[in-house]
Amino acid sequence: MAPEKKHTVLVVDDEASMRELMAALLTSAGYEVAVAQDGFDALLQMKQCVPDVIISDLNMPQMSGFELLSIVRRRFPQVMVIAISGAYLSGESVPGGVIADAFYPKGQRPLQLLLEDVGELIGSSGTRERNHLKQSAPVWLPRNGRDSRGVPCVVVTCTECLRSFPLNVPEKAEPAI
Repeated sequence: MAPEKKHTVLVVDDEASMRELMAALLTSAGYEVAVAQDGFDALLQMKQCVPDVIISDLNMPQMSGFELLSIVRRRFPQVMVIAISGAYLSGESVPGGVIADAFYPKGQRPLQLLLEDVGELIGSSGTRERNHLKQSAPVWLPRNGRDSRGVPCVVVTCTECLRSFPLNVPEKAEPAI
């Protein structure tokens, strides 16, 4: 009889102590765990191994969790995601458009509940994957200020090739471009 496959979890957080704490908890629960310090690091690791679940902080330098989760939903709809943040008290207070299967408020709930969320997502992954394929994921645009000529701009990153392009925007641009 073949041994049961270990489920893999990728923890993405710019705080080393949070990465280590979550990795230790998940490893002790029997998961295979990888860690990444930001969205770019996570995507590089996913070239080698696509995890079953991603736990990602929303506020990180380089590539935020907002951007990462949008790319993951488009390129890896089979992956379940949990957004985490200390900036929001509940999933309802997270800005609209965050594509996540669950939300965990850092420092507000026991870590054991995060472990339960991971198990629940793995158990319902088939149904959720079908729903993911029906959803459209927003493209998150970091507002970068002004280009070299002083014109207001944002940088748009292609969700397929990850190449960035500057896009000039009017002074009074709507939040959704």
